[in-house]
Amino acid sequence: MLAICLGMQVLLAVSEEDGHSQCLGVLPGTVRKLPQGLKVPHMGWNQVKQIIKHPVFDGIPDESNFYFVHSYYAVPEDSSVIAGTTEYGISLCSVLVRDNVVATQFHPEKSGKLGLRMYDNFLRIAGVKK
Repeated sequence: MLAICLGMQVLLAVSEEDGHSQCLGVLPGTVRKLPQGLKVPHMGWNQVKQIIKHPVFDGIPDESNFYFVHSYYAVPEDSSVIAGTTEYGISLCSVLVRDNVVATQFHPEKSGKLGLRMYDNFLRIAGVKK
């Protein structure tokens, strides 16, 4: 499964949005609002630091830029699922991976050639492309 932006957030157990909202609970963790003092929403290009060597990153240089639009961010309880991080006033999780789940806070479809490369990599992982 590939989850993007809000799709990544709803994989966690609970969100601070609207006070306290239950999410899908696929992964334990909380979705938090970006801290006060930061421009919200976080909109525009930002770097993704690759924390885990994962096939979804094949052919994508570390610290490449991807396009973000979000006001909340995922805080998984298990840090071993964090595959990528992004600095935006704080270090936030921008890519999650666990088993057959890949999730991004950014929008690959708005991220040019590297975003398309990420989609291509995911299709290979999923066995749709050879």
